[in-house]
Amino acid sequence: MRVGILGLGEAGALYAAGFAENGWSVVGYDPGDVPTPAGVTRAASVADAVGEADLVLGLTGAKAAASVAVEAAPHLRDDAVFADMNAGAPELKRKIDGVVTEGGRAVFADVSVIGSVPTYRHRTALVVSGRGASVVAEHFRALGAPVEDLGGEPGTASARKLLRSLFMKGLGAVIVQTVEAGRAAGDEQWVRQQIIQELADGEATLERLYAGTFKHGLRRAGEVAAAADLMADLGLDATLARDISRLHTLAARQDGLRATPLVTEALLAAYEGLPTANIGDARDRLGLVDSGISPLWTGARAVGRALTVLTRAGDNRAIHEALRIAGPGDLIVVDGQGDTSRALIGELIAERAKARGVVGMVLDGAARDVAVLEEIGFPVWARAVTPAGPYKDGPGRVNVAVAVGGAVCGPGDLVVADGDGVAVLPAEEAEATLVAAREIEADEARRRSGIRAGQAGYAEQAEQAEQAEQAEHTGHTEHAEQTGRTADGPAGEAA
Repeated sequence: MRVGILGLGEAGALYAAGFAENGWSVVGYDPGDVPTPAGVTRAASVADAVGEADLVLGLTGAKAAASVAVEAAPHLRDDAVFADMNAGAPELKRKIDGVVTEGGRAVFADVSVIGSVPTYRHRTALVVSGRGASVVAEHFRALGAPVEDLGGEPGTASARKLLRSLFMKGLGAVIVQTVEAGRAAGDEQWVRQQIIQELADGEATLERLYAGTFKHGLRRAGEVAAAADLMADLGLDATLARDISRLHTLAARQDGLRATPLVTEALLAAYEGLPTANIGDARDRLGLVDSGISPLWTGARAVGRALTVLTRAGDNRAIHEALRIAGPGDLIVVDGQGDTSRALIGELIAERAKARGVVGMVLDGAARDVAVLEEIGFPVWARAVTPAGPYKDGPGRVNVAVAVGGAVCGPGDLVVADGDGVAVLPAEEAEATLVAAREIEADEARRRSGIRAGQAGYAEQAEQAEQAEQAEHTGHTEHAEQTGRTADGPAGEAA
């Protein structure tokens, strides 16, 4: 028997290895630079992977599933079974069914994975539906996987998967938020222990759900978004599901920034003390936030990696979302639409941000509690100050490109702020700008020294000139006195 596997990512590689271990001829295809599992033949194209296969497994991810099916369909054998194993919505499964079965060539199976593939590998439990379900069930049961054959139409298995995902991904989201809250409060280990006590397999389950939410966040966000759509189709409120999807998206973006930031800790340290004026000169005056956004207390300075927020005017819900994923070295940059009617942050948000290692905030909007911000040493640049509090309804976005005071700032960009204002540098330009800005700083220092030396020379020349003038004046006086005595003799007196 021959199986063609489309997608050799984490799950695809494990399934490929499992089939190979059980005596199948395995051909895999993946356009990415990923390893080929032992015992697997690497195909050069989708056509090569599926052309002679009795069973084809689609493991590319939901976003690519339909386009890959279109590419594979013309090359499928008439009796082949195409099993889509991606976590997609029922509508997507029905669409792929139509693609691969057009003309009566192959049969389709909607396959949903119920469990952790990294843990159970090819023996992970499955739920299957569609015309090819019984064939898929037979093959996977032979590998040792529990399979529930629902029969019915494509989309039935995926709907059940999405219902489970609401709980599992929701649980992961709750764990992430709870652990992050514990960390911010200085009680992370205690919080972890409370969660562990309530979970089967305790710490292992916590770590799998916690780390997996960051590692697989984008895929899981799409999965839960599909579950939210299913809920809406059922006439149910999908608000919580959409919030869970959004949290997974935020976690994935944050994990990506943390993994390989272009703005490293060393680079942040190198920018310490470098004036924003020199940075602006080095970048031809580009990337400088307009002068309407200024520090709220004298002496404020911050250098950090941008954690960006886009929010509705006067609303700070998205800032709270940003705080949940913020970490040391982050500088929160908020596009508040330039609104100054309500303060987006105050002392409580500042305290939370500082506890998480956030180095400051730049707001295209207003703030309040200025005296406390200075007292706790939390630097904020804002367009205005007002005592009016914010709305907390949303909408908003975190870690998206924003425009603040006329400057564009992306997630992970370098932000430097001081008494003159705020400079934003694209992450990829930060190293080159540092060299140029330091050269400008050094040149200005030399020129100032020259001016000061010149001023000293001018002062010395002025003193010498004054002395000469005094000497000349003294000479004139003495001469006048001498001539005066002659003139003021008897004749003078007579005059």
